[in-house]
Amino acid sequence: MVESPPSTLSARPLAAIVENIAREAGKLALTHFESLADLPVEKKGHLDLVTQADKQVEEFLIARLQEAFPDDGIFGEEGGEITGTSGRIWVIDPIDGTFNFVRGGQNWAVSIGLYENRRPAFGAIFAPVRDLMLVGGKSVEPLLNGKPIKPLPALDMSRASTGFSFHPSVPTADRLEVIRFISDELQISFRFCGSATLSLIEVMMGETDGYVSVGDSTWDVMAALPILAGLGASHTIDWDRIELSQKLRFVCGSKEFLTRARPLLQNLSAAA
Repeated sequence: MVESPPSTLSARPLAAIVENIAREAGKLALTHFESLADLPVEKKGHLDLVTQADKQVEEFLIARLQEAFPDDGIFGEEGGEITGTSGRIWVIDPIDGTFNFVRGGQNWAVSIGLYENRRPAFGAIFAPVRDLMLVGGKSVEPLLNGKPIKPLPALDMSRASTGFSFHPSVPTADRLEVIRFISDELQISFRFCGSATLSLIEVMMGETDGYVSVGDSTWDVMAALPILAGLGASHTIDWDRIELSQKLRFVCGSKEFLTRARPLLQNLSAAA
């Protein structure tokens, strides 16, 4: 099947438009981050937080994306959902890593991903505290702060590392199995930074070799996956069987990393 191009605009202008929106949204989030003492925080669930910053940044993203791409749909973490007519959907996470954000940590980012033909097609990510802007996708070279990102390094098991994350609802047995598998079966190091987007940025930048997710949402990964694809990364998500509202369970990284890590998914409970 021949897939349609990501936009009636050329790929680079689309990337520039969305990059600018992500940067402006990040600056808005940063104003709240610099005034955390006055920021109202609500609970969506145990260890699952939402702030006025999340809501205001999502509202900003929706308004700007509608202005730039009026025929496209939008699907946001904080309930923003608009049905478009083009068949394309912008999947947005206003602040991925809200828990880190609330605690004053640096590991959070604005994430804007384009979902087209049931696949992640383009992404823009801005982590304002760390001054990281990443873009990439179909016909768009992966860039970090405007410069090409190096391809993924070869997997060297003597110095390998993976990121991982769990949704708060994931059973303890599955959490322990992930750590056991990484430690005993893969025998590599691991990191847990509290943000799927930042964990995937670590893969992009060669700081880790892969990522294991149990319970991420589509808005957590929609921007990062097309950037990673441009760097030679793969993942185990079957998008033909996934709806945007579903939780995900997958591994991501080089093909060699996937070969080694994929068996972990078979060890986890069906409820994960």
